[in-house]
Amino acid sequence: MAIINFGGVDEKVVTREEFTLEKARAVLKDETIAVIGYGVQGPGQSLNLRDNGFKVIVGQRKGKTYDKAVADGWVPGETLFEIEEACKRGTIIQFLVSDAAQIQVWPVVKKYLTPGKALYFSHGFGITYNDRTGIVPPKDVDVIMVAPKGSGTSLRRLFVQGKGVNSSYAVYQDATGRALERTLALGIGVGSGYLFETDFKREVYSDLTGERGTLMGAIQGILSAQYEVLREHGHSPSEAFNETVEELTQSLMPLFAENGMDWMYANCSTTAQRGALDWMGPFHDATKPVFEKLYNRVASGEEAQISIDANSRPDYREGLEAELKALRESELWRTGATVRSLRPEK
Repeated sequence: MAIINFGGVDEKVVTREEFTLEKARAVLKDETIAVIGYGVQGPGQSLNLRDNGFKVIVGQRKGKTYDKAVADGWVPGETLFEIEEACKRGTIIQFLVSDAAQIQVWPVVKKYLTPGKALYFSHGFGITYNDRTGIVPPKDVDVIMVAPKGSGTSLRRLFVQGKGVNSSYAVYQDATGRALERTLALGIGVGSGYLFETDFKREVYSDLTGERGTLMGAIQGILSAQYEVLREHGHSPSEAFNETVEELTQSLMPLFAENGMDWMYANCSTTAQRGALDWMGPFHDATKPVFEKLYNRVASGEEAQISIDANSRPDYREGLEAELKALRESELWRTGATVRSLRPEK
């Protein structure tokens, strides 16, 4: 493992140059990887593993998602099975159904966790909150994790482009003495750019905080607040959207993704620089207490329980669609659809 300095702190990192794809194939040459679930992470990870030359099968209940797997080239009875059959055949079981579904499917998976197998997660939820999920693996199997820092769609898209998504990795239980090498081989196999070390608890705490924070929840809250202020002061929908979302996503995000926030600031007008430097403090001070409250709720398990309860309701899908419909049909995002249709590449 390489030791790389991140902002003054040394961390262990595994790169594709160090742990090559050829080495990963050698480590897993006798393994059958059973990817359970073909929803969010399942397609990207299974397709990348297949394209990288590993022996992969998919376990999915019949329905629309099963049909999607067939459309992606998985063959019923050969590489596509019902969940129970896939678990029986796999030596590594990638448990990639949703957090709520893991609770329901766990009795089936546990039944086929015979000694020496590996149970693989891409999220620390089920293990960290096992007092709530009931997911307690037997002691004679490896329990490991590779968590890509992006959606399954991004993982697949970047893989096809010859790139990769950075991933964290962890070993929770090493029953065979091979847990670490299995983990790293799988991390390289699914298309990780590089792998950084974590544990199941730190992964889920940071992940739940990020999703509810700057990755999704906070950004939507901030965007809608600024848009509303501009509209309430007489700005048109197109002007409010362009100054709130379009310039951010199409101009500024690519700049700081390329070389950092300071570089992006340096490549903006002096007026923008001065305003950004003056106002980043007030926004930091206003939001940090919210992030502290969020993190504490994640650490206490409150956020996990809310997720479990909500996702377990029989009418969850209907309620979710109603909330997403309200978001989709808000003036902000209806304006966004029109603005996107007018981008020059269209």
